[in-house]
Amino acid sequence: MERSRRQKQRKVLLMGRSGAGKSSMRSIIFSNYVAKDVRRLGATVDVEHSNIRFMGNLMLNLWDCGGQDSFVESYLTNQRSHVFSSVAVLIFVFDISSKEANADLLGFSSTIRALQEFSPNSKIFVLIHKMDLVPTDQRSRILSQRTADVRATCIDEGFHDQQIEFWATSIWDQSLYRAWTQVIYFLVPNATVIENMLRKLAELLDARELILSILKTHKHSMAKHTGTNASEVSFAEMQIKTGDFMFFITRLTENTNIAVVMPGDEAAFNAARINVQLARREFEHLDIAEKKGGKEAQ
Repeated sequence: MERSRRQKQRKVLLMGRSGAGKSSMRSIIFSNYVAKDVRRLGATVDVEHSNIRFMGNLMLNLWDCGGQDSFVESYLTNQRSHVFSSVAVLIFVFDISSKEANADLLGFSSTIRALQEFSPNSKIFVLIHKMDLVPTDQRSRILSQRTADVRATCIDEGFHDQQIEFWATSIWDQSLYRAWTQVIYFLVPNATVIENMLRKLAELLDARELILSILKTHKHSMAKHTGTNASEVSFAEMQIKTGDFMFFITRLTENTNIAVVMPGDEAAFNAARINVQLARREFEHLDIAEKKGGKEAQ
């Protein structure tokens, strides 16, 4: 059982220099902060650990690594093997507005050198962040230049091109969600199977849109808007009905909720709710909760 637990955990490093926006994006993605609220967040001290459950037998073990120089030096020296061993994904965040681009690149080079030493097969997602601060007519050129510099550094340190992905991001639009979606898609076992099952379910329901969300994120959202503790939040189903569309959100698996947007037809809406309940059995075997011998292996 311990072996099964270790296989399901995927270690993800979130790194970048202090002020790059790492903790802000983590709070937006996993704690449902909105962009205007992240200004209140303080700097990360050393490493903050988060465990997030997903479908596909995945426990994401996220290490948000503080970017202050003293912490980075510690990661690269006395904590080197501890931090960089058994890494599935490195997410490295560059602040595109930084006035110290060369220092940023040197820090990245030192980071992936340690990664190459202890986790040479890991995937690297490079997020070129705060793109909203770049004038629109200059974004393509500046992004291409920064991407080329970072790619060359990766190749110099022994990583091949297929191990690296680049995403331009901002907390003020959907680009941040698109980037993190690709990270999760890469990590989730059987992601293609899950996606195909959701497509078939959408066709069966005649849904305009399906949204799969992590239960923990949904609880944080409800707690934020109700002033309660996330651990105390209990949720069964929510419905919205208008003349143009109907919407409901309900549990799909132990760790996920599903939101369904339907045409404004009462009979189709009720049938969709029943079909989601029936579909739960098909999705449950992909979830992280696998009961063996009466005990839950996580």
